Amino acid sequence: MPTIKSFPLPDLGEGLTEADLLTWLVAVGDTIELNQNIAEVETAKAAVELPSPFAGVVAALHVSEGDTVEVGVPIIDIRVDGDTEDPDVVVADTDVDDASPADDSEERVPVLVGYGVAKEGSSRRGGRGTTPVSTAPAGRNGKPLAAPPVRKIAKDNAVDLAEVPPTGARGDVTRDDVESYLHGADTAGEQTPLRVGREERTPIKGVRKHTADAMVRSAFTAPHVTEFVTVDVTDTLTLLDSLRSSAHFADVRLTPLALVAKAVLVALKSNPSLNSSWDEAAQEIVTKHYVNLGIAAATPRGLMVPNIKDAHELSLVDIARALAELTRTAKEGKSSPADLADGTITITNVGVFGVDAGTPILNPGEAAILCFGSIRRMPWEHEGEIALRSVTTLSLSFDHRLVDGQQGSQFLALVGRLLSTPMDMIALS
Repeated sequence: MPTIKSFPLPDLGEGLTEADLLTWLVAVGDTIELNQNIAEVETAKAAVELPSPFAGVVAALHVSEGDTVEVGVPIIDIRVDGDTEDPDVVVADTDVDDASPADDSEERVPVLVGYGVAKEGSSRRGGRGTTPVSTAPAGRNGKPLAAPPVRKIAKDNAVDLAEVPPTGARGDVTRDDVESYLHGADTAGEQTPLRVGREERTPIKGVRKHTADAMVRSAFTAPHVTEFVTVDVTDTLTLLDSLRSSAHFADVRLTPLALVAKAVLVALKSNPSLNSSWDEAAQEIVTKHYVNLGIAAATPRGLMVPNIKDAHELSLVDIARALAELTRTAKEGKSSPADLADGTITITNVGVFGVDAGTPILNPGEAAILCFGSIRRMPWEHEGEIALRSVTTLSLSFDHRLVDGQQGSQFLALVGRLLSTPMDMIALS
């Protein structure tokens, strides 16, 4: 006999307790297969797709796109055949054969998710021809009852539905309720703040929320120190041009960032304190004998710092390939939680934005971050004369609990020397 099974948001790892539902990949009435992707969700780490734990027909969607969902909260009901039980899903107390038949003559009534019974000929998501059914009880998860279009209006106007007095027949918040709230009137006749037409409010969720929290935590936990050095990288750019014409780099996009990464990896060999972390519970410094090199990347979902695992073992060709793949994946929003975890030191390249230098905030859990500025042609002292040279500024922020001033200065000076005289970098690799 067919039964309705509810699939809760699973534990996505990395200690995450919630996720934002970005996109439903299925609709009510769709037939789905085992392990078919049903939704895309965004955690504080990355966007991932959720596979279905069983095959069947979608009976209800319990959350709307854009909602934040806690782990363990049911997100979808699926009608399945047979009596096979899956320990990872919750079986609803709904027997399909006992469900009340739909009355197509009734007006569609908003429920917690989606709509109730639809009129004949109505459909969801651009005329899929399905009749949405919701088995979700009113007020599931403690959220105010409202239809998805109403939720979207509230979200677009930064309105907390919990603050809007509902007037719907089932205690739901209607479109009129939200509009009345926006215009300053509620059922008690009290005035509420008006939306300022020339302002736009953007709810912070997912990666952006995680980044904001992490940066504040880092800034007020680790004692930051930032130092600067300006170096002549003319010889490095000459080497770069030579390498690009080499057969070894024929299928690789070689950029200055790859040589900066190589310089950092070489400098860490004699300055291991820059590749460490602070264990607060044990009050210990943990020095890493491996380098997971983080590269800060601006993406449509916000700042991400995926890292190249075991970068210390890679050749320059492999580093260039890894950088290209890492940035491509990040910009497409496809970085996995594993890609973003366990970094040991980070490089941020502000030069691509035409910026000369900065005072970067540490990626939480790391001892240092190097900021690579723009490369500019400018007058510079060279071999006792003034010449037009290619010059860049490097800035290094470090955690003063882990790295003292001498160690930080020596590391930054060495990175600068390696980029100024790249033959030294090759010799020490």
